[in-house]
Amino acid sequence: MGLLDSKVALITGAARGIGKAIALKYASEGADVAFTDLVINEAAEETIREIEAFGHKVKGYASNAASFEETQKVVAEVLADFGRIDILVNNAGITKDGLVMRMSEQQWDAVINVNMKSAFNFIHEVVPVMARQRSGSIINMASIAGQTGNPGQVNYAASKAGLIAMAKSVAKEMGARGIRANAIAPGYIISDMTESLPQAVKDEFIHLIPMKRGGTVEEIANTALYLGSDLSSYVSGQVIAVNGGMYC
Repeated sequence: MGLLDSKVALITGAARGIGKAIALKYASEGADVAFTDLVINEAAEETIREIEAFGHKVKGYASNAASFEETQKVVAEVLADFGRIDILVNNAGITKDGLVMRMSEQQWDAVINVNMKSAFNFIHEVVPVMARQRSGSIINMASIAGQTGNPGQVNYAASKAGLIAMAKSVAKEMGARGIRANAIAPGYIISDMTESLPQAVKDEFIHLIPMKRGGTVEEIANTALYLGSDLSSYVSGQVIAVNGGMYC
């Protein structure tokens, strides 16, 4: 018996990285998995094959999560294909870094739209479904940057702080309908995104982390499993920091 038997999870931006790790963790614990990404390319097809190996239903949907209209369409398709949505993980995200005085409007808008507006889009469409079910778990993938700020990431930090506030607000609005909403705030996580950083930057991160190592995508997935499962049935409106003690 898995922790997520008979549940359906919808995860945005799950072709690789943290989103993929969450999708695989959920499937390993019994969930059927629907996921989105901008395109369903070879990486997404590989994710599908890996999830299928657990013997559960999976489908990938090409969708721009920042588009309200595309989100409406994809959620309707997920419901037609899977019949219900028990867990929503808002994981889609990008970075377009730069000092605030040099940051362009396009850099600001792109990050806010993909990171924060996409979460609103999916929450808006999924909450009525969960309300009819009288149950559901919404997980926003935030960041330590949304708790502390970060030089050169005014747009990214603002978007992640917004995801935290969004989860807290939805928790208060929808708790009476059996819907929980929480956020995960990863610190320095070893992933495709962070591996491209200069070694000096990575070394500085490690210096600041009491545990003296970066986190893994599997450790984030384990936290998402807890929040998606009934183990956290009385946990709502919270931010779980997964950062090795980097920010307490």
